[in-house]
Amino acid sequence: MNTLSFFKYQGTGNDFVMLDDREQRFNEADYHLVRLLCDRRRGIGADGLILIRLHQQHDFEMVYFNADGYLGSLCGNGSRCAVAFAQELGLIGTHTIFMAADGSHEARIDADGTVHLRMQDVLGQQEVEEYGVFLDTGSPHLVRFQPASTLAELNVFAEGRAIRYNERFREKGTNVNFVEGPATPGQPWQVRTYERGVEDETLSCGTGVTAVALAASRRGATSPVHLRTPGGDLHVAFDARPDGSFTNVFLSGPAQRVFSGTITV
Repeated sequence: MNTLSFFKYQGTGNDFVMLDDREQRFNEADYHLVRLLCDRRRGIGADGLILIRLHQQHDFEMVYFNADGYLGSLCGNGSRCAVAFAQELGLIGTHTIFMAADGSHEARIDADGTVHLRMQDVLGQQEVEEYGVFLDTGSPHLVRFQPASTLAELNVFAEGRAIRYNERFREKGTNVNFVEGPATPGQPWQVRTYERGVEDETLSCGTGVTAVALAASRRGATSPVHLRTPGGDLHVAFDARPDGSFTNVFLSGPAQRVFSGTITV
């Protein structure tokens, strides 16, 4: 039995177990342990687990695991929480460049705790038959726009799971975002997300709202886009290019420490 020290962070309700792994003692192949730590009944409980490690060319490296125990692709809210955690560890000040699953990222932290994360450029989006719009914002995302006043009652678990495991997406998987446009100008876009790896609806998804903001630009949304998830509000800024790509993409929102502790495993 070993005692493991951990921190818990959340960004708009998307929560993560954070481990200081600068000595690289954590076995990333132990998916049973990751799954246990993320278990909300038998472990700490989280949507994912993040290791903070040292990196030769960057301020730090973020290693992200989904709640199913396996290494994941980029997590936007997790990245913002990793930046806040790295600041708490004394690795960075208010600006950083760090390594994640999809390459290096720049970020800054405001005095109020808002973390602005620079995402990778997005090459474009494609219509996928009757399903919606597909984009890769560091993780694959399908964006489906809903009729007015239908999002609140939508069964996101059932609808999202059906799309995530259909013939079109089963092999590689996709996250699925359901979106409702503003009822009046100036109001936020409403977003609910079924997240692969968690295999359930989460309170928020950073790469998901980024995909939604870019897809919504075809429907009149202008940068920065205000988005509201069940866990809170996020903003996405970007430059739209004539060729359909997006550059200078930034995801902004809060990242907060919830608690810290130890667990015997």
